[in-house]
Amino acid sequence: MPIRSMCVLKIGQTRKDRIMDRIAEMKRVTKETNIMMKLSLDGSGKASIDTGIRFFDHMLEGFSRHGFFDLDIKVTGDLEVDGHHTVEDTGIVLGGAIREAVGDKKGIKRYGYFILPMDDALALCAVDLCGRPYLQFDCSFPNDMVGSFDTSLVREFFYAVSYSAGMNIHIRMLSGGNSHHMIEAVFKAFAKALDEAVSMDGRIEDVLSTKGSL
Repeated sequence: MPIRSMCVLKIGQTRKDRIMDRIAEMKRVTKETNIMMKLSLDGSGKASIDTGIRFFDHMLEGFSRHGFFDLDIKVTGDLEVDGHHTVEDTGIVLGGAIREAVGDKKGIKRYGYFILPMDDALALCAVDLCGRPYLQFDCSFPNDMVGSFDTSLVREFFYAVSYSAGMNIHIRMLSGGNSHHMIEAVFKAFAKALDEAVSMDGRIEDVLSTKGSL
């Protein structure tokens, strides 16, 4: 559930200036996880992440830094079971935060894509903030685990983000042989694609849709 979301204009500016503070704070508590999150879409890439899974923290820190999103996350999850609930529920909350922070979507580019290299890995990500959830995930990783992180949870995370945010996400691994590099390339490509999709375009007066709504 959202604690707070803001999409406000700076003093002395008009909507045409397209300069906004787009911030969401979210809290989600279940029997499996307790999650607090704050997301700013118009940040500088500052992150404070603690999910209890250090590799997952590293991926979210990369997402924050390379998307220029300020992101604070604190998760307490049932890691004694495994990492599934922690990773999936973090995706649910992040998707909800994106949806809240982006607001009415007026003036945003809506679409974003990026092809990101990381040594042997080359990952493609394209997103559409259309209000409809869909995930196409064409990746397989050579290793079952990276540190204490189950690599099968990468798909679960992005599925949760897609459905909670109401966005299309297409991810494809074009090449790669090192699971760490491949997963990191995916998270960074998603960050760059999302940064483009939420960025403002002064030519867009309302929302970028012939229907008049997103």
